[in-house]
Amino acid sequence: MAKADPERRVAAQNRRARHDYFIEDTVEAGIMLLGSEVKALREGKASIGEAYAADKDGELFLINAYIPEYSGANLFNHEPKRPRKLLIHRREMHKLTGAISREGMTLVPLDIHFNARGIAKVLLGLAKGKRKGDKRETVKERDWQRDKARLMRSRG
Repeated sequence: MAKADPERRVAAQNRRARHDYFIEDTVEAGIMLLGSEVKALREGKASIGEAYAADKDGELFLINAYIPEYSGANLFNHEPKRPRKLLIHRREMHKLTGAISREGMTLVPLDIHFNARGIAKVLLGLAKGKRKGDKRETVKERDWQRDKARLMRSRG
C-alpha cells in the first residue's frame, strides 16, 4: 500500500466514491469555512459520503457535506449541512460545469484534507456512475490482481 503524504492530513474521506463511480479527472479546490467548521474538521468527525458539488449562480458549492457542530463554539456555531462555497479557478470551473451539464457527469468530493500550510482543501472527482455489472467487474479485477501478486510471491 502507498505511504501517506506527510504534508497532507485527511480530515474526511469518501471511500464509496471510487466504488460507485468511474473517476475521470480530479481537481483540488479550496473551501470557504467558518472557524468552528475548521475546528470540527480537525477533530476528524466530518462526513462527505452523500455530498456533491453543484453550480449555483456561476459559483461552485459543496452541498450536503456534514461537518458537526464544534462543542467549544457554543454561541458562534455553524449549521452542520449548509452549502459551502468552493474556491476554484474560473477556467477550471467552466470546464467542470460544462462537463456536468453536457455529459451526465457529477462532481463528487473524494476527500477533505489540510495541506502543508494547514489550509483546508477538497479533492473533487469528475465522476460517471457505475452500473451493477461494472462494480462486479471492478471487484473481480481487484481480486485477480491480488491473487496474481500472491502467486508471484510464492513462486519466488
